[in-house]
Order: sequence, then structure tokens, then C-alpha cells
Amino acid sequence: MRLLYTTLFTLLLPLVILRLYWRGVKAPAYRQRWLERLGWYSEKPELGAVWVHAVSVGEVEAAIPLINNLLEQYPQQPVLVTTTTPTGSARVQALLGDKVQHVYFPYDLPWVVSRTLERFKPAMLVVMEKEIWPNLYATCKTQNIPVFIVNARLSVKSGKLYKMITPLIKPVLENVNAVLAQTEEDAQRFVELGAPQNETHVTGNIKFDINIDEASLQEGMLLKRTLFPGRFVLIAASTHEGEEDIFLNLYAQLKQHIPELILLLVPRHPERFAAVIDLAKENQLKVVNRTGDDFCKNETDVYIADTMGELKMFYAAADLAFVGGSLVPVGGHNILEPLAIGVPVMFGPHMHNFQEISDLALSENIAVQCTDNAQIVERVIDLYQQEATRLEMVQHGHAFIQQNQGVTEMIFDYLDNFDRFVADKVRRAV
Repeated sequence: MRLLYTTLFTLLLPLVILRLYWRGVKAPAYRQRWLERLGWYSEKPELGAVWVHAVSVGEVEAAIPLINNLLEQYPQQPVLVTTTTPTGSARVQALLGDKVQHVYFPYDLPWVVSRTLERFKPAMLVVMEKEIWPNLYATCKTQNIPVFIVNARLSVKSGKLYKMITPLIKPVLENVNAVLAQTEEDAQRFVELGAPQNETHVTGNIKFDINIDEASLQEGMLLKRTLFPGRFVLIAASTHEGEEDIFLNLYAQLKQHIPELILLLVPRHPERFAAVIDLAKENQLKVVNRTGDDFCKNETDVYIADTMGELKMFYAAADLAFVGGSLVPVGGHNILEPLAIGVPVMFGPHMHNFQEISDLALSENIAVQCTDNAQIVERVIDLYQQEATRLEMVQHGHAFIQQNQGVTEMIFDYLDNFDRFVADKVRRAV
């Protein structure tokens, strides 16, 4: 089955590269360093690194505490971090700089994988969440490189899709040394697909171990005082196509009840920044964007954050947060970040990527879910009028996060004490 997978991937590779080039029309970063995806690297790496793979921004943010722990405990140990998206790459460079080696994740073809492993000679591979790569894992097994899937999650939908290709997936997961899952349900789905039951454990969600730097909080509060003085800031964050339309169309209705309202839009993908700006103007709204020359005025309706890496700061400048990817069937985004910063949180009906966290948040009354546009309007107005309720949500949100922290240490201890792979071997690997 893996041979068939490899054959199909090889035949499709020209289309994959063409798609990369096409995406580069709107996001030029996709055309940069593309040879890394084929296992060709310009710089000579440090050998024997702990390889951490995090697909994009969310996974990178989740992996940061684990990576920092590794850098602190073993300062002589090289660390390699790979991502799939340019936004993830930018986040690695912004948060970790030259503390780690960073390249794009290689395509899962035998010759590409072999070249990458030969180039870096990693001591272990730590994969965030649910990346399952048949050729990479098989080659790691052959070369005695331990593979761990940490903070592992697998939705019901993904589980069903993977079950359709069980002959391919089962041998892949049998090559994994351990799966450290977010929940019992996630662990069970991995086991059903072929992960070794005695090496599949529940450690919790590492995203609870969130660290909000003081600089982002201070910058956000400064932004609130200088750009949005006297305004009620509703942030719609990490929005996808179709979601900005909803908020722009609801703006006039909300404005009738919230005279000082300003809508802060933070699109998820940089290639959509220009389109969102145009969309806001088409709605006859007064628009200012972060990289533009205009300043916010009392009559400004919409402020568009067309930059990357500043979401924490924008959350800190907001009075109420709606987390995107949840009004369209994307599956939602991380609600823990605004909760940790101290902003009341709302989200839509599609939260399957964060089902456990969103369910817990709703049960603790620290977040609000809206199933349609009418509910968005109703709940935004309610929370605007009830400052005490907003404050209570924030206080309980902080407590909720603190109660669930400590996952990073559990994962790190497991990797460090893995009975078939001692940390000393990592430190001495070449």
C-alpha cells in the first residue's frame, strides 16, 4: 500500500510544485526556499538534532513551551524545527530566531526523506498533533530514529477518513514509538488506527501551557489608549473567507446599540489582507489598516490588522473577542490565547478542531457560542451591556487555564525518560 501511495505522490509531485507556485501569486513566501521541501538545503546543519515538526502558526505556538524546555534543559543539544506554511516559518523565526535550526518540512517521498535524514541525522522526531507520514516514519524506523506524536488529536471526521485507508495507516502508526494524546477519545482513535496501545497515553493539551509575554500586553493596552480611546473594540480574529462578510454586514446593526463600536478584523491568512480591505470598503465603511498611512478617528468603523505575529497584542487591545474559523466549517481556532490575555471569548458552531476545549469552556461559562448571525448580534450586545459578566468570564477563564496547565512538563518527562531512548543518547548523537 505504501508503494502505491509513493507512486501516486511521485506522479502528482509536478502538480504539487505548481500549486506551490500558484499560491505564491498571492503569498510570495510560498515561492521562497521551495527547494527545502525537496530536501535541498543551503546551509550546513548541526547534526544529531531533536527534530520538532509543527505544521503552521497554531502548532508552532503550541510547541514553543516544549522547545524552550528542551533548550533550557539541554543547551548543547541542537534543535531542528520544521513547518509546512510560510506563516509557520515566520512564527518560528520571530519566536526562536537562531536558537534553533529551521527549514521547511520535506515532501514525503523516499528520496526526499532520505536526503533530509542524511543531511541532519536527527536523534529523534517529535511531531505535533496529527501528522502521519508513511515514508518518513518508515525510514526513521529503519534508521532507529524514535518517532513521537505529541499533543496528538484526531477528530471523529479525520478518524473516519483514515480508517478508509487502514492498510496504509496501520503500518505507519506501528512505526511510531509513542502517541501522547490530548484526550481519551483521541488516544482511542489512534489505537483503533494501529497505534501501539501500550505506548499511547493521555497527557492533556499542551496549548493550556500558554505564555503571554508582558510586552504584548503592554503594547495592546498602549494600542487601546492611542488608537481606540473611548471605543468598544470587538475583535474578529483568525477569520476565514466568508466570516469577514458576516461581521461587516452586522456592523450597522451592532452600531445602533453600541455607538462607540469599532470592529477589529484579523484575517488568518496574509494573502487575503488586500481582499478583506476591499470588502470592508465595498460595505461603505470607513476603514483603516495597520500598514496604511491613515490613523483611527472617531468615525472609523473598521480597523484591519494586515500584519503577522501581532495577534496577542490585538487581543490585549480588545474588549470582546470572536475567534474565527468557527462560522465556516474550518473547525475553529485556539480560544485559550484570548482567555489567557483576559478577553471574553465568543465563537461559532464549527469548533471540531478544539471540541474538548470549547465544550469545557462552555460548561464553565467562560465562553459564548453563537449558531447564527442573530445570536452574534444578541450576545455581543448583551456582553457590551453587562460589564460585570465580562469581568467574571475573564476571572474564571484565568482559573480554567491554570487548572489545566502542566502538560509540557509531562510530555518532556516522557520523552526524556523513554525506556528505549535515553536523553544521554540525544545529547551525544551525531
